[in-house]
Amino acid sequence: MVTEQEVEAIGRVLVDPKQPLQTRFRALFTLRGLGGPDCIAWISRGFEDSSALLKHELAYCLGQMRDSRAIPVLVNVLQDSSQEPMVRHEAGEALGAIGNLEVLELLKQHCTDPVVEVAETCQLAVGRLQWLQQHPGEAETGPYLSVDPAPPAEECDVGRLREALLDEDRPLFDRYRAMFALRNVGSEAAALALAEGLRCGSALFRHEVGYVLGQLQHEATVSELVATLARSSESPMVRHECAEALGAIAQPACLDALRQFINDPECVVRESCEVALDMYEYENGSAFQYADGLERLRPPP
Repeated sequence: MVTEQEVEAIGRVLVDPKQPLQTRFRALFTLRGLGGPDCIAWISRGFEDSSALLKHELAYCLGQMRDSRAIPVLVNVLQDSSQEPMVRHEAGEALGAIGNLEVLELLKQHCTDPVVEVAETCQLAVGRLQWLQQHPGEAETGPYLSVDPAPPAEECDVGRLREALLDEDRPLFDRYRAMFALRNVGSEAAALALAEGLRCGSALFRHEVGYVLGQLQHEATVSELVATLARSSESPMVRHECAEALGAIAQPACLDALRQFINDPECVVRESCEVALDMYEYENGSAFQYADGLERLRPPP
């Protein structure tokens, strides 16, 4: 049983800018796992922070919680042009993830947003909501617990999925469906096909490839992830996902790359390397779970 006082204590860690970023991330994922209106309220308070990376992650977690009580704050973030594009994009994606049709018209309005990452995200979110309308009660099955921007394609052939993923003439929604199908296949060939996606498409598309490679955690993709992280001309939102993917894969070559870019000129890349190094330690350690906010409050018996 978790008490209100414990939720408040974890929430205060999350919104305290004096706390190390990796500690705040662990608090965030603890609140995400606990769920409920109090956790949503604490997560929502974080959007006043100066860290675009943290705010991006706040929106992601609210979407993954799939609780309609988070819709008002996500709508505010999406509509707030003073928020960083990667934060607004994640708010749009989160609204699609929650799956409530009440936001469909709002998302359609932002399909022509002047910020291309936001426009593309809202196009995907509209596609997801329309797919849910057309497939009521149909589960978006797969080996991962995430709520994805698009359901996986039914195709299982890696060659055909690779072709769909890399075909820039296809609708973005269909390419995303191929992306998540390749992730679910999970083979080395599928992982390498995904890694090719880091060199094509829009920044939003490449950033999602980086995220998926972090879920997949396949060692064969490390060199491509490192190369993308090292490419200073690449969009920071792509480089940040590659850094976090390297932290999740947690091989020695990943550690070297993350240490190399811990002082990158781009704040979101620096912070992502910081968080990824913490994830690296977790993946190579014996801790029971990454979201350890409660364990930090409760002394061992």
